[in-house]
Amino acid sequence: MFKNIKNDFPASIVVFFVALPLCLGIALASGAPLFSGVIAGVVGGVVVGSLSGSNLGVSGPAAGLAAIVLTAIGTLGGYENFLVAVVLGGVIQIVFGILKAGVIGYYFPSSVIKGMLTGIGIIIILKQIPHFFGYDAEVEGADSFVEASGENTFSAILNITDNLILGSLVIGLVGLGIILFWDKVLAKKAKIFTVIQGPLVAVVVGIIYFALTQDHDTLSIASTHLVSVPIPDDFASFIGQFSFPNFAAIANPDVWVIAFTIALVASLETLLSVEATDKLDPHKNVTPTNRELLAQGTGNIIVGLIGGLPITQVIVRSSANIQSGGMSKMSTIIHGFLLLISVVVIPKLLNMIPLSVLAAILLVVGYKLAKPSLFVKMHKMGWKQSIPFTVTVLGIVFIDLLWGIGLGLAVGVVVILLKSYQNSHFLHIEDNSNGKHKIKMTLAEEVTFFNKGAILKELDSLPIDTQLEINLIKTRYLDNDIIEILEDFLFKAEERNIDIKLVSKRGIVDNPSSFIKFFNEREKSNLSLS
Repeated sequence: MFKNIKNDFPASIVVFFVALPLCLGIALASGAPLFSGVIAGVVGGVVVGSLSGSNLGVSGPAAGLAAIVLTAIGTLGGYENFLVAVVLGGVIQIVFGILKAGVIGYYFPSSVIKGMLTGIGIIIILKQIPHFFGYDAEVEGADSFVEASGENTFSAILNITDNLILGSLVIGLVGLGIILFWDKVLAKKAKIFTVIQGPLVAVVVGIIYFALTQDHDTLSIASTHLVSVPIPDDFASFIGQFSFPNFAAIANPDVWVIAFTIALVASLETLLSVEATDKLDPHKNVTPTNRELLAQGTGNIIVGLIGGLPITQVIVRSSANIQSGGMSKMSTIIHGFLLLISVVVIPKLLNMIPLSVLAAILLVVGYKLAKPSLFVKMHKMGWKQSIPFTVTVLGIVFIDLLWGIGLGLAVGVVVILLKSYQNSHFLHIEDNSNGKHKIKMTLAEEVTFFNKGAILKELDSLPIDTQLEINLIKTRYLDNDIIEILEDFLFKAEERNIDIKLVSKRGIVDNPSSFIKFFNEREKSNLSLS
């Protein structure tokens, strides 16, 4: 895991700066102690990061659980009683993993996953714009359209002019300029600028700016617009920040209901994030989903025992990790240690970081998730992809993450049912190896995203030095999700010395350079013939 440390360490610093305000903000939105968010971030990074099979996924407290946590604490009569539900939720997640429930993650259409990434990117941008201008009425990490203050996402932006903090805006602009200049210019000049990341420089400049202007009448930044990490007076008060579950509440039926709710929602968010992170992964690694549920369950048992918020894998931190050049799970683990060390050793220094600088970092992360070119690309792919994608994006922006995904999935299922009929023999494998590993994979007439998990499993299980024939003679409809799986498999095939022969009505192609290009050309050919 240490062979990529030159990439992982700089990435971990960026993830740390993204995670810190989110951990604190989600704790505040959840009605929990601020330190509980930090505990969740540390356990999510160190424990779950170590146990997970994901190279680039980052776990921690999730905004999608904040409303559940806030309600649960009130229902159960205290935070210590709620922690019992977190522990039990972790146990239930482990049971999910043992029962191999992680396979559910394979049944989310690619259009919904892309819509989720894009929707999250848009919501990051919209939610961070007020923070960038110094309007910090809403806590970091919130993702609901209707805000706790009574405003909504758009009214908060419209109210910026009445609540603008000049000092926050100035250093926000400086920080954003540094990040963009670092990424677009300096990073291409010398390796040192990829080791020392732009966001780190922006944060350091932000701290210096605060220190130099704190007595200035116009440009100073008040503490309400800075990071707010709890500062213990001594070791005893630091230990006092940990909370422990009251297991006497285990007989309360509400504890079990909330535990199952946490396990279900946390598992769903994790599986969605796993699918999205694998989609963003430049090396196209496939995360074992059942192992991920076991890792998440273990993490939630531990955070419940020591006073942390429930955790999931989270796409904002995961995408920041990928965008910053993370290569292995070490970046996730190191970011967890950085959270722990920083709140113990330098909490006062952390509390000098302007929130507008961290907003600048998140604005860049959001833009990279929601590039305008992606909307054009999805539109060109046709209505079967663009409608579920658009519904998912709109649901996330105007309601919240889980509602957006649910609506997108419902529309995706309807679209598939309109275009596909049930076919139980969608995949046929013949092994004519005689010791030479010659595998023939025949796809049926209709292959949809419902078949994604089985095809992915078959491709992933192919041995090294295999001659693979993919027969499409009878295939009339091939879902875009399957095409993307085949496209991603080209990278693995080259690594494992797998030769591919593609057999179709257009002829035979050996080791195609791109399945996406092949099928696009086939569609154009069919249109011209008609």
